[in-house]
Amino acid sequence: MFKIFRKELDWGGTPLVLESGKVARQADGAVMVTLGETTVLCTAVAAQQAKPGQDFFPLTVNYQEKAFAAGKIPGGFFKREGRPSENETLVCRLIDRPIRPLFPKSFKCETQVICTVLAHDMENNPDIAAMIGASAALTLSGVPFFGPIAGARIGWINDEYVLNPTVEQMEDSDLDLVMAGTLEGVLMVESEAQELSEEIMLGAVNFGHDAIKPVIEAIIDIAESCAKEPRDLPEEPAETATISDILKGFEGAFEAAYKIADKAERQAAVGAVRSEAKEKIGDEYDAVLVGGLIKGLEADVVRGAILKTGVRIDGRDTKTVRAIVSEAGFLPRAHGSALFTRGETQAMVVATLGTGQDEQIIDSLVGEGRSNFMLHYNFPPYSVGEAGRVGSPGRREIGHGKLAWRAIRPLMPTKEEFPYTVRLVSEITESNGSSSMATVCGGSLALMDSGVPLARPVAGIAMGLIKEGDDFAVLSDILGDEDHLGDMDFKVAGSDAGITSLQMDIKITSITPEIMQIALDQARDGRIHILGEMSKALTAAREVLADSAPKITTLNIPVDKIRDIIGPGGKIIREICETTGAKIDIEDDGTVKVAAVTGASGEAAVARIRDIVAEPELGVIYDGKVVKTVDFGAFVNFLGAKDGLVHISELQNGRTEKTIDICKEGDIVKVKVIGFDDRGKVKLSMKRVDQETGADLEAAEIDAEADAE
Repeated sequence: MFKIFRKELDWGGTPLVLESGKVARQADGAVMVTLGETTVLCTAVAAQQAKPGQDFFPLTVNYQEKAFAAGKIPGGFFKREGRPSENETLVCRLIDRPIRPLFPKSFKCETQVICTVLAHDMENNPDIAAMIGASAALTLSGVPFFGPIAGARIGWINDEYVLNPTVEQMEDSDLDLVMAGTLEGVLMVESEAQELSEEIMLGAVNFGHDAIKPVIEAIIDIAESCAKEPRDLPEEPAETATISDILKGFEGAFEAAYKIADKAERQAAVGAVRSEAKEKIGDEYDAVLVGGLIKGLEADVVRGAILKTGVRIDGRDTKTVRAIVSEAGFLPRAHGSALFTRGETQAMVVATLGTGQDEQIIDSLVGEGRSNFMLHYNFPPYSVGEAGRVGSPGRREIGHGKLAWRAIRPLMPTKEEFPYTVRLVSEITESNGSSSMATVCGGSLALMDSGVPLARPVAGIAMGLIKEGDDFAVLSDILGDEDHLGDMDFKVAGSDAGITSLQMDIKITSITPEIMQIALDQARDGRIHILGEMSKALTAAREVLADSAPKITTLNIPVDKIRDIIGPGGKIIREICETTGAKIDIEDDGTVKVAAVTGASGEAAVARIRDIVAEPELGVIYDGKVVKTVDFGAFVNFLGAKDGLVHISELQNGRTEKTIDICKEGDIVKVKVIGFDDRGKVKLSMKRVDQETGADLEAAEIDAEADAE
């Protein structure tokens, strides 16, 4: 019934299996990838015809983690998988970015790639298996795809590169780098690093590129056995040459328009030239074809000018960074804030400090975890002068936010050093190139403004590339147009000590290590310049937190005292929180964190906790409350919830007929610890303490006797 095609190889000590022909046979291409014991089903389907009037390539990548892959049942009311998690969205982007440039420009049929995680061995991350499977499925499908590609994760452990480190090994790694590429070169890099040098980062990319070559060859081998016949590409329309001849007369007009430095004015001028060109061409030709040819001419004009003259759209040379203005403490009521402006890109970043109760709970296939650092990126339509939808974050917002998060996280203090939960929110208020790197810069300033003790400030810069044949130009701090019309988007973030995050996307088939080296060196110079500009606003974390920020006091108590603070059904801790207004977090190891906005509130809660956990000391005087009177004395509640007995003989000097003659329930009294009985019960005395002043009468008598002698 099944005609199965299978390819197996040993990949860095882990078995990698590609299998096709058994599952999902109605898809254009379907491959089951098993890495170790992690299995992902990858399918590719493309429509036979493009939709009329469509001027873009509708590619969708879906990555789904099924709970059964880890032997789990989903949480929540419905007990089934719902909207994609943040990790699933990020992996979708991770797969989409290297495969998108490898489709021909003329191919516009709707294409969908679906990667479904079927099994997770808790060692091998399924994202790499999914990327390999997506490439293999497209290669087998017959869809025009200039692949295959493969991807790999690279770690840096004990000063050595490690191929596809396990989940456990990643905890000891100073690098988490995912790269993808073809046999010829690298297409995509995504990474987080502990301030590593440019040499180590480039070495990791080259190490990964060498490692993926056997996988690409395995995909080619299986494709030779079972790939479908390749589809015919649409022929170039006969009128293309005619339209191109007409457009040649507009080269000068486009050149002049693109020399305007101001973004709004430039867009208006370019729009006017486009309209004039369309009017000259007329309505007899296909609008999609005309639009594509005009866009191609614009790209040629911009790219050619940069390669010939070295002068960019806004008049800068290839290495100059746009003017920067940094302002910390921008919002008076925020715990920390910053406004970072670089040219026509602006990020308003706000830091908020919270307690352990505000930590983000992350539920994944490998288990549940908590994060005390969050970064959320928002890109409202007004930032580019448009009206549009405002709502839940899309893939772009999640991806850019995660990139900035990766850049800053390596410099964040540990929980022990700074016991706060930190949330950064970046509102992009203007955008013309690399708002994610503006978020990194603004985020670093906002954190320092809030008092977060960052190890060092962090900055980021976006690099671009224009490449025609052997000629190329690497551009520092690219504009939006240079991103759209260029060949590379290469973002590098870090401190003056090294790189913390690197993200690269290539729009051409690949780039050489030489170009990457130039880009990294140029990016380092740009990063150092930006850090210098940021230092004009703030150089280190403020020593005092904002008045509105919670103040956290950390206590360590014996583990056996935890239940005393919590009380039956949480009664005591709830009562402390309600009466003092503080928040209390108790960890299993006896660490207690008390958070309060006002000092008095925090001090009151800390005092209550210390009273509860304190042990009564012999000879020490305490304030107490009579909770019960009996014939033989009074029970007094002191030192939190502890009770002791004041025997009737210790109520006052002389004989006492009835306890209630001296005290009654509810009375506030001063008592002295005079001993402990065989059962550990506390013996108290009232007569040995001056009830007015709290003075120790017994000690005074001893002193008087000593003086008399």
